[in-house]
Amino acid sequence: MTATPEVLARPRRGFQTFVVVWAGQLVSLIGSGLTGFALGVHVYQLTGSTTLFALIALSTTLPGIVLSPIAGALVDRWDRRHAMLLSDAGAAVCTLALAILLASGRLQLWQIYVLMAASSSFGALQWPAYSAATSLLVPKEQLGRAGGMVQMAEATGSILSPVIAGTLVGAIGVAGVMMVDVATFLFAVTTLLLVRIPRPPATASGTESRGSLLREAGYGWTYIRARPGLLALLSFFAVTNFFGSMVGVLVQPMLLSFTTPAVMGRALSAAGLGMLVGSLTMSAWGGPKRKVFGILFFEFLSGLGMILAGLRASAPMIAVAGFLVLFTFPITNACSQAIWQRKVAPDVQGRVFAVRRMIAWSAIPLAYLAAGPLADRVFGPLMAEGGALADSVGRIIGVGQGRGIGLLFVVMGLLISLASLLFALYPRLRRVELELPDAVQA
Repeated sequence: MTATPEVLARPRRGFQTFVVVWAGQLVSLIGSGLTGFALGVHVYQLTGSTTLFALIALSTTLPGIVLSPIAGALVDRWDRRHAMLLSDAGAAVCTLALAILLASGRLQLWQIYVLMAASSSFGALQWPAYSAATSLLVPKEQLGRAGGMVQMAEATGSILSPVIAGTLVGAIGVAGVMMVDVATFLFAVTTLLLVRIPRPPATASGTESRGSLLREAGYGWTYIRARPGLLALLSFFAVTNFFGSMVGVLVQPMLLSFTTPAVMGRALSAAGLGMLVGSLTMSAWGGPKRKVFGILFFEFLSGLGMILAGLRASAPMIAVAGFLVLFTFPITNACSQAIWQRKVAPDVQGRVFAVRRMIAWSAIPLAYLAAGPLADRVFGPLMAEGGALADSVGRIIGVGQGRGIGLLFVVMGLLISLASLLFALYPRLRRVELELPDAVQA
């Protein structure tokens, strides 16, 4: 299938409108982080179970992943602003219900999981609608900067939310924290009510995809599959997400194998600053002209950072390595987002972006399931005293508790760097920005 140009001109003052929407979503992200932290504290203090604690994360992510294709089709059918309004309002109602049930002493575990799953379902509309709206507002030369700003909002939320929530839980209780989150949702809704987001004009791709909701939901995959460069880009992120998520879920266990929780907290905070610095860098820079080269280079660099983190049982070294790894995340993500926003027809972006996220994110729960058994049953025994690799690899990275996880970090980092080199050899990926026409003019 040969792609044909499907272009869209930008409205005036589109970037200013984007900034207003971005500010509302930034505040909302911080609020959502407050509820996530407070609920985690509540459930763990109530049950003492890490399994029940982990189920919160599962209930807040899995429904959104599963429903992504349907949500993307709805986003393309509806006004993007209305989709975002529904997402924020629905999540606010779920959070308000949690707060009321908790304040009245009637909140049970199953209600937490159900309401968080419902909130996640509403949230499935948010990302494709937000991404597609950005494409309608921001000039194509500024899409890299806009992507950096979106990443900066996520980094700010991840850094500020635990600090603020930790203080507020003691002052106003978990229910009070949830009400603060409701207020942040209302702020986001207000910003959306103040702006107008244009509807994209019809394109050949949009006309081709019309049909039942299920047919439109599946069209996102059809669109990607017909464009080898985009399919390769999606495959690259699915692969690196799998390897990287195995590292991410095991950072805390590795640190706790040789240091205290207080030292671990300082190391993780220092590493977390890398994401903020990377976001600020991308917001100011906008990324390289050929965004795909930025993706491949910084992902390669991320792999090197993971290797460094596994080489020594040293909190300062892991903090430095973590800073490097997290610094690359906003840059690779924003560069990728800019490519998709420039190359995908605007009136099918909801569907395409939703399927793209579902496939890329599906690797994450798989990595979580694999990481524990690999660390405990494979890499741990290899690096134990007297283990099969104790006298070889052990001379370099050490042996004993936690060194199996260190070896897994080294292996995953090598695989990510190797994947960056191998995918760079594929010409359809290297030339994706040259071979596919832009879907926007300005």
